[in-house]
Amino acid sequence: MGHARTSTVVVIGVEGYLVEVEAHISPGLPSMSIVGLADTAVGESRDRARSAILNSKLEWPKTRLTVGLSPAWLPKTGSGLDLAIAIAALAADGAVPRESVARCVYLGELGLDGRIRPVRGVLVAAVTAARVGLERIVVPAANLREASLVPGINVVGARTLAALVAHLRGQPEPDDSLADFELIGNSTASPLGEMQAPDLVDVRGHAMGRYVLEVTAAGGHHLAMLGPPGVGKTLLAERLPGILPALGHDEALEVTAVHSVAGRLSAEGVLVDRPPLCAPHHSATFAAMVGGGGGRTPRIGLISLAHRGVLFLDESPEFAPQVLDALRQPMESGEVTVARVGFTAKLPARFQLVLAANPCPCGLGGADPAVGVCTCSSMQRRRYLARLSGPLLDRVDLRLVLDRPSAADLLTELRPEASSVVAGRVLEARSRAAARLVDTPWHTNQEVPGAAFRRRYPPDSGGVRVLDSLAREPGCSARGLDRVARVAWTVADLAGRDRPSSADLMMAKSLRDSEGRWAA
Repeated sequence: MGHARTSTVVVIGVEGYLVEVEAHISPGLPSMSIVGLADTAVGESRDRARSAILNSKLEWPKTRLTVGLSPAWLPKTGSGLDLAIAIAALAADGAVPRESVARCVYLGELGLDGRIRPVRGVLVAAVTAARVGLERIVVPAANLREASLVPGINVVGARTLAALVAHLRGQPEPDDSLADFELIGNSTASPLGEMQAPDLVDVRGHAMGRYVLEVTAAGGHHLAMLGPPGVGKTLLAERLPGILPALGHDEALEVTAVHSVAGRLSAEGVLVDRPPLCAPHHSATFAAMVGGGGGRTPRIGLISLAHRGVLFLDESPEFAPQVLDALRQPMESGEVTVARVGFTAKLPARFQLVLAANPCPCGLGGADPAVGVCTCSSMQRRRYLARLSGPLLDRVDLRLVLDRPSAADLLTELRPEASSVVAGRVLEARSRAAARLVDTPWHTNQEVPGAAFRRRYPPDSGGVRVLDSLAREPGCSARGLDRVARVAWTVADLAGRDRPSSADLMMAKSLRDSEGRWAA
């Protein structure tokens, strides 16, 4: 009787866990059992694997077959374990060399005809295999480019089980139009993908709005915009990713892994090297926004899809209050913890939040009287804006009120700066912040805790007076003071100064309270 082992990877959240797949053939009636905390999809692998093997003109073991998945405490979910189970069974029966499958990761769903179908999370599986020191991973051919983004590991892409078995035996591939495999040596990362974002050159008549967007990008701050419909809130928000610095290789790999697990990765399998923009509809549910849901595997939420990018909530007061308040903790920690019976998963969620809101339910509050007259009462306006809770807005560094530009401004303004020019200044400001934070775990001003700012980067005497006057204003919190200090450092970084001046703090203060117009 035979015994063989191979490996696969189970993805929970965006973390990969190596799973050892053992197959043991023992005397008894023909049967197959899978042990090791497998869900329904994994349990159904016995039927998919048997049909795939028989339709590939291979022999299925004619005695009792037991497949063990270790560690036994880890939940095993999904059909991605099919290929590893089939290969382990064939190796235990002597159909393929046991030594050739022992130090390899297999990932893929099997069709009943022996085809190897693509699965989600292949990039995470390749990263996990490289981290534990395995030298080769076999994936569906459709996932080949995605897996080859990870350096330091050999990647095999197979279309059919028959072609893969022939490769393992050292035989020529079967004469089959579906049979094809490609061996990639020590793979290097593919060229970074290119995504064209809307350009700031299209924005006219919003000089302050453009400057606030530049401050938002330079410091990694959160932004809230208030203004009537059509004033340009969405126009500005959509152009924020275009002035953010491109993601570094490690960051791009991290973002691409999230999109891989969520099934959002492009068919070309290239790295997501630009900060993503996620703009959900206001009907998004709590589970859709945060992630989680039922089952043993948490689903990726919208805030994780916006990781290292921008989460834009247009018509933000229309979102459910519990959805908005669920953003408060990830805004500061950069991650969200999903706890369910049997597992706890941490999902990355370091995004820049951009809120857009009308001044009242009808949207005409503060608009040009020629456009229309607002019919909302002061109570209606207060209730409408109160849907954005105080604790949420307290975590937003910049609050911008947009007014409609005049026709003269739109027609006579010279050609505005392009996103590439603004992005250059943003990159220089971030470089100054990075040099200042080089010996810390933080990278942008927004990430620095308030206590660290007060201890490491205290303001001068003039700045202390500005903060003291701000602290005396009604409704100002200690968090609000920290936010003003962070924005002041970003203003100084953009201006090329070593530390913020009193004028920088005054500018940061004005960018936060917007002259009190956020109040109803």
